[in-house]
Amino acid sequence: MPANELKDAASPYLLQHADNPVHWRMWSEAALRDAQAEGKPILLSVGYAACHWCHVMAHESFEDEATAAVMNELFVNIKVDREERPDIDHIYMSALHAFGERGGWPMTMFLTPTGEPFWGGTYFPKQDQYGRPAFVTVLRAVEHAFRAEPDRIAKNVEAVRARLAKADAHGAGAGELSLALADEVAPHLFLAMDSVDGGLKGAPKFPNTPILEFLWRAGGRLAEAPYRASVRLTLQHMSEGGIYDHLGGGYARYSTDDRWLVPHFEKMLYDNAQILECLALAHHETGDELFRTRARETVGWIEREMTTAGGAFCASLDADSEGVEGKFYVWTWDEIVVVLGHEDARFLGRYYNASAIGNWADAHYPGGVTILNRLESARPTMEEEARLAPLRRKLFDVREQRIHPGLDDKIMADWNGLMIAALVNAGTLLGEPRWIGLAAKAYDFIVSALQYADGVGKRLAHSWRAGVLVKPGLALDHAAMMRAALALHEARNLPGLGAPRDYLADAIRWAEALDAWHGDQRAGLLCMSASDAGDVILRLAPTADDAIPNAHPVYLAALARLAALTGEARWLARADALFSALAPSVRANPIGHAGVFNALDFRLRAKEIVTAGSARGPLYEAALSAPFSDRVVIDLDRPQDLREGHPARAQATLAGDAAAFVCTEGTCSLPVRDIEGLRALIVARQA
Repeated sequence: MPANELKDAASPYLLQHADNPVHWRMWSEAALRDAQAEGKPILLSVGYAACHWCHVMAHESFEDEATAAVMNELFVNIKVDREERPDIDHIYMSALHAFGERGGWPMTMFLTPTGEPFWGGTYFPKQDQYGRPAFVTVLRAVEHAFRAEPDRIAKNVEAVRARLAKADAHGAGAGELSLALADEVAPHLFLAMDSVDGGLKGAPKFPNTPILEFLWRAGGRLAEAPYRASVRLTLQHMSEGGIYDHLGGGYARYSTDDRWLVPHFEKMLYDNAQILECLALAHHETGDELFRTRARETVGWIEREMTTAGGAFCASLDADSEGVEGKFYVWTWDEIVVVLGHEDARFLGRYYNASAIGNWADAHYPGGVTILNRLESARPTMEEEARLAPLRRKLFDVREQRIHPGLDDKIMADWNGLMIAALVNAGTLLGEPRWIGLAAKAYDFIVSALQYADGVGKRLAHSWRAGVLVKPGLALDHAAMMRAALALHEARNLPGLGAPRDYLADAIRWAEALDAWHGDQRAGLLCMSASDAGDVILRLAPTADDAIPNAHPVYLAALARLAALTGEARWLARADALFSALAPSVRANPIGHAGVFNALDFRLRAKEIVTAGSARGPLYEAALSAPFSDRVVIDLDRPQDLREGHPARAQATLAGDAAAFVCTEGTCSLPVRDIEGLRALIVARQA
C-alpha cells in the first residue's frame, strides 16, 4: 500500500494533500477492510478545494511530520472531498450534529473500523487555542478511549445510530400539503428578513435562494408587494456589496458580516446558478438594469474562468491565493493609485468605497484594505458609468497578473445541471440566446462523459475529472440534469441552436433511474445514495433545503413539467405521491422546506403555453420570454399533435398557420395570433 494514495486521485482537493506525510487513503470499501484487518479506528477528514479553514488545518497539521506520524501510528486516515462524495459528507455531518456539534468544514470524524462514527469535530488547531485542544492531544485521547473504553465507544455508536434513524424517520399521517400552509409560513419568513440590508437578519448572510424564491412566489400568489420588494432589496444589496466581484463578475458563497460587505471569497458554481435565475426574474418584473448587468457579468465570468474546453462547467474557485484568504480580490489604496492615478482613483473611490483607510482589516491586513463595493454610494449616472467602466477594466487587467485562486475543475452532474437550466431560463427571459448555446454544449459533455450503462439502462455518474468517474451518481445528479433536459427541450426550436438531441427522452430516462435506484420504498422518498452504493453505512433521505438544492423539490418541479410536456399522467401521480410522503417533514419544519413549497406552487399554478403552426416562430419566442418559474411551453408543428384530452386540442382546427393557447387549471384560451395578444393573455392568466 502506498504511503499516501492521494496522488492517484482525480479530485483537486485530494490532490492538494497528495504530498502530505499523512498516509491518506481514499474512501473505499478496501480502506474500510484494511481498517478492520488492522483493528485501527478511522480518522475521516472531509473538506473541499475552496475551503479556507481546510487549507489552514492542512498547513498546520497535515503537512507537519510530527503530527502526521501520530496520525499514521494510531489511525487509518481517510480523506474525502465533500463535493465528490456529498453522500459520505451528509452521513457524517448528520452524525456530528447528533453529537451536539454545529458542524462545518474541515470536518474531522473518528470512526470504528467498520465506519461507524463515535466522535468528531471540525477544525482542530495544532496548538491549544480558541478554546480548542491541540490536534495531537485530541488524537491521543480519542485513540486511548477507543482502546480502553470499548463499552463507551459502543454506546456512542448506538446512540448516534438511533439519532440518525430518528432524524431520517419522516413520520406519517400529517395530512396533505397545500398552498394554504405556504401562505401561513410566508409572513413569518418575511418578518425574518432584514428590512435594511436584505437577506435573513443577522450574520453571516447567505443568498438562501429557496427562501428568496418562496417569497417571490408568495408575493405573486397573494398580491403582497412587500414580499417581492424584500427579494429585490436582497438582490440589490448582494449585487452592490462586496459579496459580488465588481471586476470579474460572480458572487462569493456568503458574507461574513450582516450587510454583504466582507465575503468568504470562494465562488461556487451552484450559488451562481441559483442567483442567476433570481436576477432574471427580478429584471423581468422591474426592468432594473442592475439585475441584467449582474447577470451578464456573472455569465461572462462563467464563460471566461469556469468553462472547460469541452464546454462543461468547473466546480469552484478557491477563497485563498498565496495562502491568504481574499488576497486576489482586495486592494490597498496605493495599489489603486498606481494603476489609475490620483484623480481617477479618487473618482472610482467615491463609487466603490475605496480610500486610504480601507473598509476591511484582518491579521493579514492590519492597516486596512479595500473590498470594492457600492453599498454606500449612489448609482452612477450613464456619464459616470462611462468613465468608471475603463477604470474597472484597468484594475481587472492588473488583477489578472496576480496569482489566481485555485480552480477546482472537476465536473459534477448536479451542479452542471443547475447551471445549464439557469442559463436556459435566464437566457430566454433576458433575451440572451447565446447563453442557451453554452448550456447545450455543457449538456452534451455531461451526457457523453458522465452517463453510463448499468446493465439495466443508463444513468449518471456524480463527477468526472481527467477521465475518472465517481459513480454511481446521486439523486440530485439525476434530478438536476432532468431539469436541465426539460429546459433545453422547451427552448430546442429557437433559431441558431443547431440540431437538438432528444432532451425529453433523456429526462424520462433519468426520472426512471431516480425511482429505480434512489427510491425508498418504505418512506416513499429519494435516498441520496443509490441502492448499489456499497461503501456507505446507511442511505439517508434528506428533505430540507441547503446551500445546494435538495433533490426532492428539484425532482418534484421537473416531474410537473415533464407531465405537461409528455401528457403522461403517471408523472403527476409520482409527484403527488412524493408530496404526500414529504408532508410530515414539511409540516414539522416548514421554513426549512421552502423548496418543496416552491415545487408545489409550480405544480398547482404553472400555466401551459401551446404554440403551433408553420409560422409560429414569433409566438414561440414570446412564450419562452414569459417567466420560466410558472410556465411550460409546448411547441408543436400542428395543434393536432397535442395528446388526446388536452383542452387545446378541441380548438386545433382554429389554429391556422400560427396560434398560441394559454391553459390553466384544465381550461385553455381561444387561439391568439399576435405577440402582444399572447403577452396580454399570459398576464391575464396569472393566478
